[in-house]
Amino acid sequence: MSTKRTTEKLDFEKVWLMFQETDKKFQETDKKFQETDKKLRKLEDLFTSQWGKLMEKLVEGDLIKLLNERGIKVNYTHSRTKGIYNNKKFEFDILAENGEEIVVVEAKTTLRPSDVKEFVNKLKIFKEIMPKYANNKVLGAVAFLDSVSNSELMAENKGLFVIKATGSSASITNSPDFKPKVW
Repeated sequence: MSTKRTTEKLDFEKVWLMFQETDKKFQETDKKFQETDKKLRKLEDLFTSQWGKLMEKLVEGDLIKLLNERGIKVNYTHSRTKGIYNNKKFEFDILAENGEEIVVVEAKTTLRPSDVKEFVNKLKIFKEIMPKYANNKVLGAVAFLDSVSNSELMAENKGLFVIKATGSSASITNSPDFKPKVW
């Protein structure tokens, strides 16, 4: 009988060691998954950032011409204006200005209603965020390659210029008699 108990004890110890080894391997695998997730997030951020820059450049290349055709005689543009306001980072994709008027452009690959809402909220406090434009007439525009859920219509209803990137250029899709909201 003592032989049987010794065998059972050894079997239990072996199983316990195998369990511990398996647990260790699970922990190592989990760590590798976490490292892989981190790398994938970095790649996604890089891809999104590069695609966003491409969209901005595509729109910015035609922006002065498009706005001038609409009677807004802007002279120059700035890309990716960044800063900190109330301890929060902010960024404006494109600013087009002439000294009296400034058009703030939000560029998106895919425009969503939430993008329009967030951008309108940024426009509401634009002069606080960018006090150097406190005396300027501020207009807004959204630029995109694709849109979902009628977000372009929502943007127009909010008084924003709607700029669609098409192929190697961009065009304003608002009707010729559209009057943008002044912020």
